[in-house]
Amino acid sequence: MASPLQKILFGSPGTGKSYKISNQILPELLRIGSENSENVIKTVFHPEYTYSDFMGKLVPLSKSGKVEYNFYPGHFLRSLAIAYRRILDVKPSSVDTIDWNQVENVALVIDEINRGNSSAIFGTCFQLLDRESNGWSSYEVNLTEIEFYEFMKLVGVRISNVDGDLKFQFPGDGHYVKFETLRERFSPLGVKTSSMAIRLPPNFSILATMNTSDNSIYFMDSAFKRRWDWEFIDWDERKVENPASYESMNEQEWFLFVCQLNKFMKSHHTSIRGIEDKQVGKYFIKERPVTEKEIKNKLMFFLWDSVFARDKRPLLSLLNSERYEGDELEKSDLVTISDFLSFHNEFVSATLKYSC
Repeated sequence: MASPLQKILFGSPGTGKSYKISNQILPELLRIGSENSENVIKTVFHPEYTYSDFMGKLVPLSKSGKVEYNFYPGHFLRSLAIAYRRILDVKPSSVDTIDWNQVENVALVIDEINRGNSSAIFGTCFQLLDRESNGWSSYEVNLTEIEFYEFMKLVGVRISNVDGDLKFQFPGDGHYVKFETLRERFSPLGVKTSSMAIRLPPNFSILATMNTSDNSIYFMDSAFKRRWDWEFIDWDERKVENPASYESMNEQEWFLFVCQLNKFMKSHHTSIRGIEDKQVGKYFIKERPVTEKEIKNKLMFFLWDSVFARDKRPLLSLLNSERYEGDELEKSDLVTISDFLSFHNEFVSATLKYSC
């Protein structure tokens, strides 16, 4: 099974971000046969999109003059339940014995993730976005009772009222059991029935797109951004990158780089709003070694879009420290994120050499 993806593709409108998800990432990386498969849930964020749309909500329904309330699961809860159902399909006896190569992948695809208030939409699910190397969420979150019951229904558990008590029938079972006895059946899935706690499993990926040029967008805070991988989709496919002199960094090299980068940011604190939240920790990028791709798509985009969003002059100054006399960059050379990413080598080299 491929490792779960948690990635935001960003760039100008019309660069093929959604196309790449549908025609490359889903079939090639996640091995999901068709974007119309039940294993792909799609949604679009917008200014009126809420946590209730994402997780689920009660909706009133009038029948024969009476009002009933039905719970309608949101895109996140539905896709998560399908991922757990795919684990059940291989009939695991425990989490440790799951053959992940036999488990189908499931993807939640979010278009225009920055057109909605993403932090509010994810709500408590924000905690689930931290992943371990094995693909499971580092932390769990507790669902409400109605959310958890709906989650179980979506997984395939039948819930019935028997003699005034709720009884539960697990897929493949021929009899109903009480809620308390579900624990041993859900434990292979990493679900805690006692606290109604869930995590994201390794076969669950979240893919999103966003246009960097939109005007009517919501601000994404640094903590939310850090939990995603980022991939820049450039409009100019003709660009040929220079051979990278900094292809990767080991733990020691990365830690030195982070120290120097934070020193650089502190020396330009007047250009940064809220510098305490803008400095970078060594786990800003978790993977080791830290590759050129991750530095470009995640770190350099963070500096461009969040740290020096208002004033690009410090970045221009840093890059020019690596240029020869008479070969300095002008402001017109650093207009777009694409321009900045093309100076990856100069950026890394200048940061490592930086002194106040």
